[in-house]
Amino acid sequence: QVQLAESGGGLVQAGGSLRLSCEASGRDFNGYAMGWFRRPPGKEREFVAAIKWSGATSYTDSVKGRFTISRDNPNTLTLHMNSLEPDDTAVYYCNAAPSVVPGQTGGFWGLGTQVTVSS
Repeated sequence: QVQLAESGGGLVQAGGSLRLSCEASGRDFNGYAMGWFRRPPGKEREFVAAIKWSGATSYTDSVKGRFTISRDNPNTLTLHMNSLEPDDTAVYYCNAAPSVVPGQTGGFWGLGTQVTVSS
């Protein structure tokens, strides 16, 4: 059974940092892209960042220069979040798919980890 497990969320003050991790199990994700999405309170899920198998990365404009996505191995994904803002408050989800794009619905999803940024 394929599972994606996010960890590292929590409560942080504005300007602080967090490191999110996603561990995938149940299959080998060689050749897959992986990405991070988030659902702010009362809003739709939105794209945050993605990394292709090639290593190419993409970010939504609001996190550019503050967040960094990386992949330690085919099944481990990390999101370094710096200079956090209250608008970054959301449940963060990990996704793995042949291609990860904004508006993603398919692929494998984790259950999410809560990030709360206080002002």
